[in-house]
Amino acid sequence: MSLDPTQFESLLVVRQLVLDDFAAVTSLQARCFPGMKPWGEHHFRLMLEAFPEGQLGIELDGELVATSSSLIVDESDHSDWHDWSTVTAGGTLETHDADGDTLYGIEIQVDPAHRGMRLARRLYDARKELCRQLGLRRIAIGGRIPGYAAHEGTLSVSEYVDKVRRKELYDPVLTSQLANGFSLKRIIRDYYPEDSDSLGHATYLEWVNLEYKEPQRHAQRAVRMVRVASVQYGLRRIRSFEDFETQVEFFVDTAGDYRADFLLFPELFTLQLLSLVRDGRPGLAARSLAEFSPRYLELMSNLALRYNVNIIGGSQFHVDDDGMLRNVAWLFRRDGTLARQEKIHVTPSETRWWGVQGGDSVSVFDTDCGRIAVLICYDVEFPELVRMAAAKGADLLFVPYNTNDRAGHLRVRYCAQARAVENHLYVVTAGCVGNLPMVENADVHYAQSGVYTPCDVVFARDGIAALASENIETFLVQDLDLEALRMHRRRGTTKNWRDRRNDLYRVRWKDGEEV
Repeated sequence: MSLDPTQFESLLVVRQLVLDDFAAVTSLQARCFPGMKPWGEHHFRLMLEAFPEGQLGIELDGELVATSSSLIVDESDHSDWHDWSTVTAGGTLETHDADGDTLYGIEIQVDPAHRGMRLARRLYDARKELCRQLGLRRIAIGGRIPGYAAHEGTLSVSEYVDKVRRKELYDPVLTSQLANGFSLKRIIRDYYPEDSDSLGHATYLEWVNLEYKEPQRHAQRAVRMVRVASVQYGLRRIRSFEDFETQVEFFVDTAGDYRADFLLFPELFTLQLLSLVRDGRPGLAARSLAEFSPRYLELMSNLALRYNVNIIGGSQFHVDDDGMLRNVAWLFRRDGTLARQEKIHVTPSETRWWGVQGGDSVSVFDTDCGRIAVLICYDVEFPELVRMAAAKGADLLFVPYNTNDRAGHLRVRYCAQARAVENHLYVVTAGCVGNLPMVENADVHYAQSGVYTPCDVVFARDGIAALASENIETFLVQDLDLEALRMHRRRGTTKNWRDRRNDLYRVRWKDGEEV
């Protein structure tokens, strides 16, 4: 079956705005804030000239769907924050102070047709990263409360804000800002009089940069945190593809709520779809499973975008143009792009029952949180593959696996832990549990998914950062510090990578590449 995965790709890019975006920005403003006057081209030009780094947009498949604007001010100059016009000099950003200590957000807007994709979160995250890069103390916002007008007759503005804070009411702006880590400080009256939905009111919110370095003081060592999640997926009979979608989306939604950067599903968790296939002969059933690939790719790609998480979608059978059946792990980045890693070492049972053929290359993938590699189950039991991935710069190794008993699981687990020690990297595993009586060679499953680290002083005891309960459907989430990994490579008690005897042995790939 010929399958072009690019038809399921989208491209989401967070970038700086440029002058050519003016028409798209003002059109977006008209859709987001009907009744409010959009910026003029002169104002837009002045903003880009004053602080281009602070004017951000999100482009989805070439269309501008969200924007964010900000400037830098000094806290001492605007301690009472006056009003929007004073802080922004009427939107011209003439008050921008490159030597200030506060990134001040003046607008975030998301196209109504694209809400629900966590685009505002991405813009807030981009602001936070800009704040860190510039070494600023904090982010401050004068936030709209557009839901207040509907409650003016029954609630004071303070009562309304308190109810939103306690989640008794929902406000489309304030609720999002609180969810994105901003602290509510006070209410500002007459902040933006033209804002009829907020009746001119605003909330003053603040996000503090914990990495801020006080002038002429020692700063703590920087950290680079990445949050990973792993699904220990329960296999059971389903009646439709929609049942499968519901189960998968639950875990992606959960990962999004936890703000995970990566979410890992198990190897061939799609075997559940064989509940919908009548032909039980293993070889034909495997190729029937591959026919679900278009719907699988579309589902996972959409979920990665919608919930703002990079998904390693376990693995799924795929039939190449030459008719060969492959076991393929797909990476669905949260910017809408896809990548694939074929299983290289095929187990004897995969060959005997399904006719799976092995791939021939190890890839390392660039993501917004660093470089990662994916090896499927049996592949982690071959040290040379992880050597190649580590040589190409991988910090995180994701291992989707599928085993039917404890012995098989332990082979994967112990090898995963060994690869973490040998190559100074983190390894995340995810396995299947449950039973599929209708599927030959995949009827029973055993797993205990985990997150593993090198074994040294700065890491978790026993080199286990997180471990799931055995043989139940569950979900793991864990923060990992990439800076600790880098320091371990340089100053660890042992330096396995550096101390290899390259004068005696090397790993050489068939194309001549060696490590």
